[in-house]
Amino acid sequence: MSNKDAVLRFEKVHFSYSYSAPILDGADFVVRRGAKLTLMGQNGAGKSTIFSLITDEHEPEEGRVIRAPKATIAIARQVMPREHLDLTVREFFESCYAEKIYDIDRKIDAILEVVNLHADHEKRVSSFSGGQQARLLLASALIQKPDILLLDEPTNNLDKSGIAHLTEFLIGYDKTCLVISHDADFLNAFTHGVLYLDVHTHKVEQYRGDYHSVVRDISARIEKENRKNAQLGKQIQENKDKANVFAHKGGGMRAVAKRMREKAAAMEEAKVDVRKEDKTIRPFTIPVQEKLPMEVLHITSFQATIKHKIVHKKVDVSLGRHDHLHLVGPNGIGKSRLLATLASRTAAGVSLAKDIRIGYYRQDFSMLNFNETVHASLLSVMHGVSEQEMRSVAAGFLLTNDVMQTKIGSLSEGQKGLVGFAQLVLIRPGLLILDEPTNHINFRHIPIIAKALGAYKGPMLLVSHVPEFVSQIKIDKVLDMGK
Repeated sequence: MSNKDAVLRFEKVHFSYSYSAPILDGADFVVRRGAKLTLMGQNGAGKSTIFSLITDEHEPEEGRVIRAPKATIAIARQVMPREHLDLTVREFFESCYAEKIYDIDRKIDAILEVVNLHADHEKRVSSFSGGQQARLLLASALIQKPDILLLDEPTNNLDKSGIAHLTEFLIGYDKTCLVISHDADFLNAFTHGVLYLDVHTHKVEQYRGDYHSVVRDISARIEKENRKNAQLGKQIQENKDKANVFAHKGGGMRAVAKRMREKAAAMEEAKVDVRKEDKTIRPFTIPVQEKLPMEVLHITSFQATIKHKIVHKKVDVSLGRHDHLHLVGPNGIGKSRLLATLASRTAAGVSLAKDIRIGYYRQDFSMLNFNETVHASLLSVMHGVSEQEMRSVAAGFLLTNDVMQTKIGSLSEGQKGLVGFAQLVLIRPGLLILDEPTNHINFRHIPIIAKALGAYKGPMLLVSHVPEFVSQIKIDKVLDMGK
């Protein structure tokens, strides 16, 4: 590929957050103009870090990140920056441009249609739900029509209709697009290549084809490397055995033994460092608080936002000690707000049994202290669990010793989610409150999480926009906030 065709190039890029944990070690890859590529790799491998190097948020320690002259870049971030919360929708989109844009209201309406969100242009960003804010962030990147569009888990807060709108937009997008996502069907609809960040070698490999074909290619390569290593291992052992025999014979045979040991050592060097498959979390159980009352929660009223107005609705919903409730309703109606007030025990129109321990999983991870280490975060919620048991739970969620000493704020979104689930196990809650628990989670982990939630023997409140996930969980009651 000529330099003229390339819009982005990484040349021997090295980057790490600490000496012991490199993210990239001599990464080389080229992205041509108009390419639509998936960025793949395990949770915590450093996919979002690659995006931050492209946008100049971070600089490489060695090597170069080269962008085509005057190439524009836009990224759809996952969390709304605090400084944007007081802006109106119009001001928020105006802030995406360096100069005044005429007819911006028409452009805003068109791009909000793509992300399946209808919003008053005078409404404050802070008044939108977390899911709606994520859609605004996605729209803010799309509206710029940049030369390089970076999308980090763009389907997390979209329903099926929203994903269909976004897919149609990206199929017709005539510029470069790099996407981090675990949604194989979404990726296969418009991408035609993969950049694979290997968490073991810290290099980036390029593959042509869709998500499924690349997974097959990687599996075939692993199988080939395993066969080669098995063959080399057999030859190495044969040489070592012969070297031991010759060494005991003494005299000139010792020189032969030495050469054989050297040959075995050379073969050891020739063994390929085989990539391991993405690991999945261990099956787990969330223990329930003992001696729960017959009724844990009773909801008699709640607030809903309908057509930008707060409406008080009366209901009669009781949650017994084993009941699982699915909370449904359109985006922005107030599902997350209701869960937050329940978790903080400040919800009007709700009575909660005394001394109930609450396990709360928020989609924005604000239940975590980003300045704490993972170790401190897990210690802070332990209930009746030893340090050894806590470390065993952490290991089951792929939170290794290195990760345990890392601050929560430095983790990938997927790793933060795993910390959240580890906390739920350690809390031993009497009430589980879950707000979009599949967001940011590797698709390999989701069936294991669904099984654990379905088997939870205590009361549970769940908000999820993923029907396939909900269908795997025991649901006893449904509260539709839109009715």
